[in-house]
Amino acid sequence: MPDEPQWPTDDDDADLNEPLAEPTVQVSRPSLDQPTMRFPVAAVLKPPSTPEAPRSSPVRSAPNGAAAAAGGTTVPLNGSGGLPASPGGSSGGKSHGQVGPDGGQPAEPPRAAPVRITPGDHGKPAPVVEPKNDQTRVVPKPEQKTTELSVPPGKTARVDQLSEKSWFDQPVRTEAPAPRPQPPRVEPVLPPPPPPPPPPAPKEEPVRETLPVSGYDEEPQDRLTGSDEPKKGRKPLAVVLGLLVVAALAGASIYAVNEFGGPAAIQTKPPAAPANVQPLVKAATAGAPAATAAGVRAALAGPAGNSALGTLNGTVVDPASGAVLWQQGDTTPSTPASSLKILTAAAALLSLEKTDQLSTKVVQGAEPGTVVIVGGGDPTISGTPGSSVYPGAATLDDLVNQVKQKGVVTKVQFDLSRYAGEALGPQWESADIAGGSVAPIVPFMIDGGRFDPKKDVSARTGSPAQSAADAFAQRIGAPGATIGTAPPGAQVLGEIKSAPIEQLVDNMMQISDNVLTEAIAREIAIKSGNEPSFTGGVKAVRDVLTKNGFDLTGANFVDGSGLSATNKLPAKLLTDVLTTAAKPTLDDPRTAKLRPLLTALPVAGGSGTLAGRYAGSAAGGKGWVRAKTGTLTGVNALAGMVVDVDGRVLVFAFMSASNRNPETEVRPALDVMAAALRGCGCS
Repeated sequence: MPDEPQWPTDDDDADLNEPLAEPTVQVSRPSLDQPTMRFPVAAVLKPPSTPEAPRSSPVRSAPNGAAAAAGGTTVPLNGSGGLPASPGGSSGGKSHGQVGPDGGQPAEPPRAAPVRITPGDHGKPAPVVEPKNDQTRVVPKPEQKTTELSVPPGKTARVDQLSEKSWFDQPVRTEAPAPRPQPPRVEPVLPPPPPPPPPPAPKEEPVRETLPVSGYDEEPQDRLTGSDEPKKGRKPLAVVLGLLVVAALAGASIYAVNEFGGPAAIQTKPPAAPANVQPLVKAATAGAPAATAAGVRAALAGPAGNSALGTLNGTVVDPASGAVLWQQGDTTPSTPASSLKILTAAAALLSLEKTDQLSTKVVQGAEPGTVVIVGGGDPTISGTPGSSVYPGAATLDDLVNQVKQKGVVTKVQFDLSRYAGEALGPQWESADIAGGSVAPIVPFMIDGGRFDPKKDVSARTGSPAQSAADAFAQRIGAPGATIGTAPPGAQVLGEIKSAPIEQLVDNMMQISDNVLTEAIAREIAIKSGNEPSFTGGVKAVRDVLTKNGFDLTGANFVDGSGLSATNKLPAKLLTDVLTTAAKPTLDDPRTAKLRPLLTALPVAGGSGTLAGRYAGSAAGGKGWVRAKTGTLTGVNALAGMVVDVDGRVLVFAFMSASNRNPETEVRPALDVMAAALRGCGCS
């Protein structure tokens, strides 16, 4: 069995210089014209000041005993460098000093796996280290490309200085060892390489203190197997990649300096000049050129003479000055149809708080398990969430869920005592229920009594309260509902609220909803102390308007929605209310309260009952006319406001009684009249 390799002891290194402060390994690739790297002797033999754990090296290690199997003893190499020459070195070889202390006496057992150092002289064979007695002879090896050397773990290899560095040398730094010692790693034992052929006689050379170390251009498997087949180096690729990286870094640095460095980086450009805004719509102000009576008469002469209009009554007023610019039968009572809603809306805005809401409650009944729905006058409750023509409507499901949380319900009743009188107005026709114009007016219903909650005009139910109560009972798990009365002071089990009054007014004007209008008229009656019925509602509306200074001479109406054909009122009353709402200043306290009335009017060609109108000859008024429509058999009306081309606001009311076709003749003729006011330029 071959002798174990002998390693230097700590005593051998006692006379060497102090170790570096930081244990590092720096290995650089040799340049093309500098094939060797030189390492100080002191750095090779000097032990580190503190023990450290074994660390990996860029130089591959060979298994212990590889050199012994080849018939030689490996030379301990603490790093890469030359050893001092021994006086008794072998003839023709390079002496690297004694192997162990005291002329080759065995030292402590080996503590690391041997390290294989691959040649780096670009084609020159690496020397072979052979033991001879106490000497170590380094013999050049013509074919073998590797030299088996051993490095004990306690002797950390250092490269303190690199002689003649190549420009692409890259230092490799290992991390500082952990404070506590760790057991050394055990390298796997690999099969020894085949024995090398006998080396040729070496040439006599002077003793050098450096040992060439290279081999980093070979693939890992070549260094392990010791194959003699030459491998293509990757140095050109590394050089190209290095050049590209350097060029990229240089370019980035120049760009950063130019873009972000220096005085230009802190300079702030002055803000751009404000944009020159050119409004497309003129402001409607009292300062705009005022329309003249002659100009308005000339503009309306042709449209007002259209025979399709039959009997035409109406008036045009400048709200800024109060001047009447055109009039024709303006004080003659005429059937207003749904334009009567202007009076009901005005009375609501003048008497009710805009934030008031209509509340529907469910209270505890007189018997256990019984609940009573107390109608609060809100016809906009949605029976199907997300399918309502009433924005902001409360939902029946919300009311059901609140009551379910209070306990089991076995019986449902509904209380309609909030309203009095008849459920249908004077001269209302039952055909209007099936036609979708109206439903019986009761204080509890869902979706205004509609069968199709998504459509403004939809067939309605003749018993809206019963239908709504049955829907509640079914969802809460009780039998069909019956009419009843809530006990005084009963516990409230659930409550839902409508949208605010101002929004309800807007909704009733946009879609001309008769049921919602009658409900609001009853709320005006309750607020003013009148009976919540058709009669009480009409009286309350008249009282509020009269109290606020409006002349109701010639006005005679029996409902709040205008559905009755017996309703009569002069066009002047409509323009009086609109003029007050459209005044350019708020000096009149009524104006501030009535302002929402103007925005509640449908827009020509844009919204509500005017969305599908203002085509053809009336197209000039699209978007500029806002008005409330009115339609009954043989009756059509249009009352609202328009901004003329000079930016002046004008209010108007046109009321026609004609047997001509309303869809194709009468209504288009009224639209042309309003559009003529828009484009008259009457100043």
